[in-house]
Amino acid sequence: MPVYLDNSPQLPGLETVGVKYDEDKPCYTLIPTDALKGMADVLTFGAKKYKAESWKTVPNAQKRYLDALYRHLEAYRSGELLDEETGLFHLHHVMVNCSFVAHFDD
Repeated sequence: MPVYLDNSPQLPGLETVGVKYDEDKPCYTLIPTDALKGMADVLTFGAKKYKAESWKTVPNAQKRYLDALYRHLEAYRSGELLDEETGLFHLHHVMVNCSFVAHFDD
């Protein structure tokens, strides 16, 4: 009879099942993959236009990225889905700018 190290369901062909205590940790697989890819697309465009991670050293960055967040949000609210310059979704720009603002709040 198989021996289990916890209350995990029996897995065919395995005599023991490992234990990993991650119940209280963030579950990143819940992030929609299209949203994550959209953010990566925006960040990649920015890295090519400027320099990778140069957003971290922009003077007065928190205010400027909050302003950019609102510009993209208002463009979306007015019915414009795609940013004219990048061709990417305004909401993906909003998500990136939101992550920048949050970064500076940490």
